[in-house]
Amino acid sequence: MNRMFAYFIPAGYTSYRKGGSQMAHILAIDDEPDILALIRNALMESGHKVDTADCADSINVDKLIDYDLILLDIMMPGMDGMAFCKQIRNTVDCPILFLTAKTQETDIVEGLGNGADDYITKPFGIEELQARVNAHLRREQREKHAVLNTSGIRFDLSAKEVSIKEKSIPLTKSEYEICEFLAKNRGQVFSKEQIYDSVYGYSGESDSSTISEHVKNIRSKFLVYEASPILTVWGIGYKWA
Repeated sequence: MNRMFAYFIPAGYTSYRKGGSQMAHILAIDDEPDILALIRNALMESGHKVDTADCADSINVDKLIDYDLILLDIMMPGMDGMAFCKQIRNTVDCPILFLTAKTQETDIVEGLGNGADDYITKPFGIEELQARVNAHLRREQREKHAVLNTSGIRFDLSAKEVSIKEKSIPLTKSEYEICEFLAKNRGQVFSKEQIYDSVYGYSGESDSSTISEHVKNIRSKFLVYEASPILTVWGIGYKWA
């Protein structure tokens, strides 16, 4: 039996836009092509960008920070969804929703214990999928201002703290401000003068040469965790990798 027939499209179906959710970048991983097609079409109709994969083993983990939400099947050949979720949870901050045909309470508890935020039981309807995804995205938009994850590094913007794999990096106030500024503008190159003005303002009492010393200290502290997030662009300045 083609599993596609287990899913229903309601009469008069229109995209789920309640709450005015913004476009998100979503990754769906499932070994069933029909389910991936259903997910892609339904969520694209909701205005989202959707990437799909048929196994967890093919995923470039370094690229996962680009996604706003991940839909992950539990039962897959190779690495299953439980193991994959557990592997990536410390480096991925976006919501992870399991897709599962399992209904036993122990399986659900295990999934949530491995870092999933929610689960959707197969078979599911299009409107249920859209509603659950958009609800998590709305909540994430409310909370995102307080947390920033980039290059495997987590910023707690409220506490002004930086951590890697739950290990806090002992940055000074100036070092933190430099890191936050560059991380929020990831990929852009800034001169020492631009960084100085952003961190200290035009009324700062030192000069831009202090930025080089701060960056040197920052790099030393991150190297303890084998991380090198600040790159030098010779003749121009610095950028966050």
